[in-house]
Amino acid sequence: MKYIIIIPDGMADCGIETLGGKTPMEFARTPVMDSLSASGEMGLVRTIPAGLPPGSDTANLSVMGYDPRKYHTGRSPLEAVSLGIELEEDDMVFRCNLVTLSNEAGYRERTMMDHSAGEISSDDSAILIDYLKADLETDHIRFYSGVSYRNIMVWSGGPGNTRLTPPHDILEKKIAPYLPAGEGDTIIMELMEESGRMLPSHPLNRSRIDGGRGPANSIWLWGQGKKPYLDDFYEKYGLRGSVISAVDLIRGIGKCAGLETVKVDGMTGTINTNLSGKAKAAVNEVLSGKDFVYVHIEAPDECSHQGNMEDKVRAIEMIDEKVAGHIKAAMDKSGEDYRLMILPDHPTPISLRTHTSQPVPFLIFDSRKAKSSGVKPGNGFNERTAASTGIMIEKGHMLADHFFLKDSAG
Repeated sequence: MKYIIIIPDGMADCGIETLGGKTPMEFARTPVMDSLSASGEMGLVRTIPAGLPPGSDTANLSVMGYDPRKYHTGRSPLEAVSLGIELEEDDMVFRCNLVTLSNEAGYRERTMMDHSAGEISSDDSAILIDYLKADLETDHIRFYSGVSYRNIMVWSGGPGNTRLTPPHDILEKKIAPYLPAGEGDTIIMELMEESGRMLPSHPLNRSRIDGGRGPANSIWLWGQGKKPYLDDFYEKYGLRGSVISAVDLIRGIGKCAGLETVKVDGMTGTINTNLSGKAKAAVNEVLSGKDFVYVHIEAPDECSHQGNMEDKVRAIEMIDEKVAGHIKAAMDKSGEDYRLMILPDHPTPISLRTHTSQPVPFLIFDSRKAKSSGVKPGNGFNERTAASTGIMIEKGHMLADHFFLKDSAG
């Protein structure tokens, strides 16, 4: 038996007036996912436990079968692991976004214009992070470039109780109410303000402005945590597996769980990514010896953060055709028995441009025993039809036990 999970990050949403009250999942043309949902299981699952923040770290830990209440130590350490950063037990790790702030003279008077600095490239991001190192690094504070705007700061012996806000939660808002507060806030604030002084005059940013792009004119620190630990996935489920994702966080979870990470040319974490390459790599993994592959696709989430409804619908349709469609066709042709699960990790409503904690729809298709989910084929795979089945899994990490058949003899 082969197991495949497809995660269209942030795909779940709310009804949108301009879509006739439909969600992007309902509005998008998704014949493959609709067919799979009609021939398998469908329901809702709560991937974010009550009281925990609705981050992709929490949600994807749940989907992989790890209870976030036990294993969650923060988002940034998982990203650091993916980048190969060696962490000590007393290191506090922070996500270091390159962001675009408005240009008022006083830093605290500025507005969060873009949490990703226009989806800055990894090469440009590395140039700016290297530029900051000379002035901002100390014996205890170190900076590491990552993928696109997603960089890392490690503070040896740093505080863990500082109140920090994800920048994608405050888009188009004044930053003053969301600045660091609590333990270590003075140093963190100084780092952010100094970056806001240094970055605007960098030649790369002047070039971005001349080209009509927003400058990466500040860092924004958030998502702190300590060195993570996860039980080995093979010991947990008896399966050898791989992770395919452009996002450091997801690769970091995979590495901590003992899964292999697969690189695919052209992976970006945006709508302009190599979806076909991801799908082909996923099939290759399970047909060349792996038992399990986890395919994570960031595009719907990024479109939601940008407030881009048209691109979110388009991303969902492309995932249906190029990922779900290719994987199902290739697996059917192979003759291998397989189970396929598709679900967003969390909702990212376009109206809010950030994550929420509501349950998300899931579908599970088993090639050996197609059965009716009780939902008519024309109703499709979406939030509303998933709720209509009456199936609700309150503890998200238990869904993996069911998917991997650990909770049954099937």
